[in-house]
Amino acid sequence: MKKHVSLLLMALMSVSLVLGGCGKGGSGTPGTESQAKIQTEVQTEAETGDQTIVQSGDKTAPDQASESPSGESSSPAPESGVGGELNTGSGENKLTCQAAIRVGSLKGPTSMGLVSLMDKASKGETSNVYEFTMAGKADELVGKIANGDLDIALVPANVASVLYAKTQGNITVLDINTLGVLYVVASDDSITSMAGLKGRTIYMTGKGTTPEYVMNYLLKENGLSASDVDLQFKSEATEVVSLLKQDSSAIGVLPQPFATAACIQNPDLKTVLDLTEQWNILNKDSGSMLVTGVTLVRGDFLRENRSPVADFIKDHEASTLFAKEHTEDAAQLIAKQGIVEKAPIAQKALPYCNIVCLTGQEMKNALSGYLSTLNEQDPKSIGGQMPGDDFYYMP
Repeated sequence: MKKHVSLLLMALMSVSLVLGGCGKGGSGTPGTESQAKIQTEVQTEAETGDQTIVQSGDKTAPDQASESPSGESSSPAPESGVGGELNTGSGENKLTCQAAIRVGSLKGPTSMGLVSLMDKASKGETSNVYEFTMAGKADELVGKIANGDLDIALVPANVASVLYAKTQGNITVLDINTLGVLYVVASDDSITSMAGLKGRTIYMTGKGTTPEYVMNYLLKENGLSASDVDLQFKSEATEVVSLLKQDSSAIGVLPQPFATAACIQNPDLKTVLDLTEQWNILNKDSGSMLVTGVTLVRGDFLRENRSPVADFIKDHEASTLFAKEHTEDAAQLIAKQGIVEKAPIAQKALPYCNIVCLTGQEMKNALSGYLSTLNEQDPKSIGGQMPGDDFYYMP
């Protein structure tokens, strides 16, 4: 089992799906120089990798990508369904993208909620044609959204807000796809509240990003100052897992599925605090939720493809329900996509990943409340100011 978990931790850093799609987006799309600047400004911490897979709703599409000498993947053009416009009807129902809706996600819970849709699209069982790109770092997706190489992307919530600011409002959030995935992991089960962390050293990732903002907020609201808790930041979650394995008295803050993997690797460890639950305790009356990931669309793509985007939201919701209600089957697909190496570990982690598909007013209330909390700590973390109402997709 330890060998399998070690392989899992390595595999959690080994996937990056890169696909070519249809031509660059329409008006309002930043140029190369602007795109590079945006990508630099909104980098966030994640893990990296290098594998490519093709999924397409077209039944004649190839099952696998071919590898080029550069190490990136390329695929031969399918004989049908990709060369011309995909017509799903008339007027707004006509998908203007020449090949497919290009969807990007991060390796982790956001992609775990997409696996059913990926599977159906590869079999030609969806009304839209899709291409899926899975990346290890949010900035990989940011660059592709900024220059029009992706149409839809699943990214950290604050990254979407920063992109909205940097693209002059050319970003719209379709749904919240993942709520909180952060857990305090320790062998000391006497820790039952944030107050129990006083005087402790805590190892975590995310310096200057959402995990740090969340921890600072929760500590402050529970009467603890920066001097009460020693937050030690590591560059990768695997480093935290390694420390927990070596020192049974250590305390870590880990996202899923790393938290589950750490507990499997060391039976003495357990998740003693769910930071989503701690957030909800403080915000039970406001409607604010701890939001990890959102699904955004380029504004220019949305304006030209409203019906196909609406179909995507329905497909995404169905895929999310599949991941929550059919965990065994979903775990098999997650392992098949290389998101988590072993299906049993994926199945055990799924209930703790808080995969959702929140839309409309519920999405707006939860996301605006979360961004407001981040704004109070550091306005730069959300792009300098709260996004406008057009940031939220309200069909």
